[in-house]
Amino acid sequence: MSLSFSGKTVVITGASRGIGLGIAKGFAQAGARLHLIANDAAVHERARELGATSAQADIADRTAAAVAIEPIVRIDVLINNAGLELMTPITDSGDETEAAFRRIIEINIIGTALVTARAVPRMQAGAAIINTASIWGRVAEARFGAYVASKHAIIGLTKTWARELGPKGIRVNAVCPGWVRTEASMRSLGRMAEQGGLDESALLEDIVGAQALPGLMEPADMAGTYLFLASSLAANITGQSLGVDRGEVPW
Repeated sequence: MSLSFSGKTVVITGASRGIGLGIAKGFAQAGARLHLIANDAAVHERARELGATSAQADIADRTAAAVAIEPIVRIDVLINNAGLELMTPITDSGDETEAAFRRIIEINIIGTALVTARAVPRMQAGAAIINTASIWGRVAEARFGAYVASKHAIIGLTKTWARELGPKGIRVNAVCPGWVRTEASMRSLGRMAEQGGLDESALLEDIVGAQALPGLMEPADMAGTYLFLASSLAANITGQSLGVDRGEVPW
C-alpha cells in the first residue's frame, strides 16, 4: 500500500488553476505521469512546469472531450475537477442568468460524463475515478441553484458509476470541498456579500467561524484527499462522497 504514483497516468480536468492545479502538483510530487485538461491556454504552461502533457478543451463539447482524451492509451486515475460556479437566482429570468444556468449544467454534469465515458475504455481493474463535488452537493446556498444542482448530480453520478464500474474493478468516489481560496470561490464570496449588503471580509469571517477548524483552506490542502482516494490505501472505498471542509457541514 503506497501513495507513490510512479508509472501511473493521472488525467485531471480543470487543472490550470485552483483546486485542479493544487491536485496536479500533489500527484506530480508523487511521481505520476500527468495529462492536464482545461478550457484555457494557461493549462499548457502549467503542464510544462509540471512535466506533464496537456490539452485545451471545452469538455462540454463531445468532440473536444474525445480529442482531449485520445492521446492517452491507459488511464490509471481520472479526476473530474472542471466546473463552473456562478449565481443563478430563480428570481432572475433574464437571458444572462438562463445562459449561465445552461452552461453550468453543460460543464459540471454533461462535460464530466463525456470525459468519463471516453476515459473508461482506457481504464483497467485497479483504476480510480474521483469527481470534485462540493459541500453544496450535500447542502444548499441561496441564488446558486444551477451550481448546487450540478454538485448534487455529481454525487448521484458517483454512486451510479461506482455500481456500474465496480464489476470492472474501477472505483468511483467524490470529494466535497468546503471553502477553498480559489478565484471562483472568492468571486462567489464577493457576489454573496454584494447581494446581502454585507462586508466581504466580515462574511468570510462568518464562514470560517462556522468551521470546527479555523482558517481558510488553500488549493494545496486538497491534494492529500485525492491522493488517498486514488491509492491502494482506499482499495475498499467506492461510491462515497468525502467532505473536506474543516468541519463546516455535519456529515
